[in-house]
Amino acid sequence: MLNDTESLIRVGTGTPAGELFRRYWQPALLSTEVPEPDGAPVRVRLLGEDLIAFRETSGRVGLVEAYCPHRRAPMFYGRNEECGLRCVYHGWKFDVDGNCVDLPTEPASSKMKDHIKITAYPTVERGGIVWTYMGPKDKMPAAPDYEWTRAPETHRSVSKTHQANNYLQGLEGGLDTAHVTYLHNNKIGDKNNLFTRDGAPRIDVHETDYGYYYVSTRNNDETHNFVRVYQYMMPFQSMRPNITSAGLATNSSVPRYDGHIWVPIDDTQTYVYNWMAGYEKNSRLEPDYVERLEFGYGRGHDDFVSGTFKLKANLENDYFIDRQKQKTESFTGIRGVNTQDVALQEGMGAIPDRSLENLGSSDRAILAMRNMLLAATKAVENGQDPRGLDPASYRNARPHDGLVPKEAAWQDAFKDGMAAKW
Repeated sequence: MLNDTESLIRVGTGTPAGELFRRYWQPALLSTEVPEPDGAPVRVRLLGEDLIAFRETSGRVGLVEAYCPHRRAPMFYGRNEECGLRCVYHGWKFDVDGNCVDLPTEPASSKMKDHIKITAYPTVERGGIVWTYMGPKDKMPAAPDYEWTRAPETHRSVSKTHQANNYLQGLEGGLDTAHVTYLHNNKIGDKNNLFTRDGAPRIDVHETDYGYYYVSTRNNDETHNFVRVYQYMMPFQSMRPNITSAGLATNSSVPRYDGHIWVPIDDTQTYVYNWMAGYEKNSRLEPDYVERLEFGYGRGHDDFVSGTFKLKANLENDYFIDRQKQKTESFTGIRGVNTQDVALQEGMGAIPDRSLENLGSSDRAILAMRNMLLAATKAVENGQDPRGLDPASYRNARPHDGLVPKEAAWQDAFKDGMAAKW
């Protein structure tokens, strides 16, 4: 019998978490993976299902099951032509809605084509991502509308990385501000690092219709606190600010906020969609600036195994840890903020035994997230809607951080910064 936490990790059809996640729009792939109409199909694995994505002649993106319903031939080898994907085994052709539009092996008078379908999921493109909905058609929510997806392309960037662990470990890392003081201390002894001045942040969680936001408060000096407001969007997206703290990966003068979406490939693998967006019109994200940031995170162009979203730094080579640098320069000796996260999250094992954990006050946001997901699975099981389906609930939410006078309320100090601009 699965314990509560492990039940959140099993994401296949019919599982509590799998049925919950299928109620949300979620990333299937980057728009750049299907760059042109009638281009090559792309393999997609999502929530334990093997699928094929293709951009048809008109530009719409189709997402269909990976095997032809005739004799289960792989659709990956199919011909993407004239508004449909044609299986190369016997020529059966399907459109993006899963309808069979040509059945050349049957007589012209055959009515068989009218009831042959391939499983197909609806898609929309927002923010450089192809999103899909895999749940009941009559419960499909409106398309995703996060503020960062509305930012102009000049003010937004999205990348993607593979992790060999379940999604929950990544999501928990994204909602854990305490580890930044230690894991991401890349310059030991730096007195300007706002995170290392107080290694025990106070965490306050505030539930919302879309999930929650939590406030991390650290003592900075005698007059100010370092306050960060993070956002958690159901079911597996987090947003973090990079105003005062910008420069964790590399020095930055562009006010922006960042986020991750940990999308389950299956129970033991995850694709992480890493996005960043400029705060305002003057916050353009130039390509060379983005690449410097990505390099600092360990996600630069040269950090990936060619043709994949897998990092060259991995479990087999211990993420190229440098023990000498660990003694003298950085807390881990591992280059790249993102790589440091991956090393710890993959190093826990694909599915760790969480019954052995000993959680503390700094883990309040993680506990709140787990409880929220568990409650949502129960709601779906009982025929109710989980929170966070309505885009109106989250479309204007954003994170923020800064130094706040000890006698002041962070709500007043952050009022303008937390107001959506796009």
